[in-house]
Amino acid sequence: MTTPLVLLPPHPANLPWPKQSWPRGDLAISADAKAKIEDRVGHLFSAEAEPEFGTTHALLLVRNGALCLDHYGNGKSAADTFPSWSKAKSITHALVGLAYMDGLIDPHAPADVPAWQAENDPRREITLDHLLRMSSGLRFREDYVEAGVSDVIEMLFGEGKDDVAAFAAKSPLEHAPGSQWYYSSGTTNIVSACLSRALNKRGGDLEAWMRARLFEPLGMTSAQPKFDAAGHFIGSSFCYCTAEDFARFGYLYLRDGVWNGERLLPEGWVDYARSPTPVPETETQGYGAHWWHGLGGPGSFSANGYQGQYTVLVPDLDLILVRHGDSIDEKGEALKSWITETIALIRDTTT
Repeated sequence: MTTPLVLLPPHPANLPWPKQSWPRGDLAISADAKAKIEDRVGHLFSAEAEPEFGTTHALLLVRNGALCLDHYGNGKSAADTFPSWSKAKSITHALVGLAYMDGLIDPHAPADVPAWQAENDPRREITLDHLLRMSSGLRFREDYVEAGVSDVIEMLFGEGKDDVAAFAAKSPLEHAPGSQWYYSSGTTNIVSACLSRALNKRGGDLEAWMRARLFEPLGMTSAQPKFDAAGHFIGSSFCYCTAEDFARFGYLYLRDGVWNGERLLPEGWVDYARSPTPVPETETQGYGAHWWHGLGGPGSFSANGYQGQYTVLVPDLDLILVRHGDSIDEKGEALKSWITETIALIRDTTT
């Protein structure tokens, strides 16, 4: 039996949509809880917290459509842009949705990858849905430790850097498409190249389309997507934004793909992102379609990036948490626990 998705909240009728800046508001929790949240945030930015959590550069809380808390540290400010790392995967999901709405791409059709079109190539059966759900069956070693064998490092910084999708598309099939979940930045870049072919746009033309269709309607003026030499958006890893602009992107998904009364993403596209994909028991979080599940409690979903970049959406609280910083892998679990516990405190003390 499938668990129903948590209802996405509407935009408050008494508040303007974010324009050049976010409207300001209150967390709507008890005074005691607010003091606890402020203490937790202050500690997160302190030197004493770095051995446990790493360095935090920005933390934002948006609730009921208003910016309720924004804290910057370690020389950073609201004007600074931060790396997305894999939060860009969720942006790629939005871009595919825009092309789908235009009738240019079908997530459930075989992926348009020229290298897979030989009649005897089993990769012809891989769909965009398989790729978006990290269930393509392709072999790809997602390891950021340079001492080992790492397909992702070779793709982004080595042999594959000029055409990241072509590098990833060379991966052989290890499992039947749809039968195994394995997180892979390579699959996202294959999706990005499929998007380029569907739109017949690369490089500057593709960037102009991204700005016109996604970034400009949301007011994401800081967005800096990066492209490889082949002109494909490096959708696995590279889109820089301010923390407030990452919150804007999250807010589009928290509002079911609608912005200021206009539907930007296809109806049902956000539910597609948060509909569950089977993952191994060893995964502490769930996964959907290029969005993670559960970091902010039941019904939450999030864009997660390397070294602790997070945009966490919590529909039952109408809450967004954005965190940016530098937390190496061994500090990652502690940081995720801090996020989960902070959101639980808000949930338990909502007035």
